[in-house]
Amino acid sequence: MNFKPLYDRILVEPLEQEEKTAGGIIIPDTAKDKPTEGVVIAVGDGARCDSGECKALTVKTGDRVLFGKWAGTEIKMEGKSYLVIKESDVLGIFN
Repeated sequence: MNFKPLYDRILVEPLEQEEKTAGGIIIPDTAKDKPTEGVVIAVGDGARCDSGECKALTVKTGDRVLFGKWAGTEIKMEGKSYLVIKESDVLGIFN
């Protein structure tokens, strides 16, 4: 992939939700919520501090993360949809 996020931004591939509920009801595409989970594909170098130094990011490539529903900017590359979000929009990392 030829994309590197800048500073404290990360590139996330959103994970699609299940098409069925636990009870077996099939959810149509129009009723699905926007994905809020994804896998980190690439990370920037880190946030700039007031002193000019770069603070390393907590998330790393391959992490599965939870992010805000309306976070980031959607981009399309190589036929896939990705999100570019700030690390501060990440709510948590799944173990």
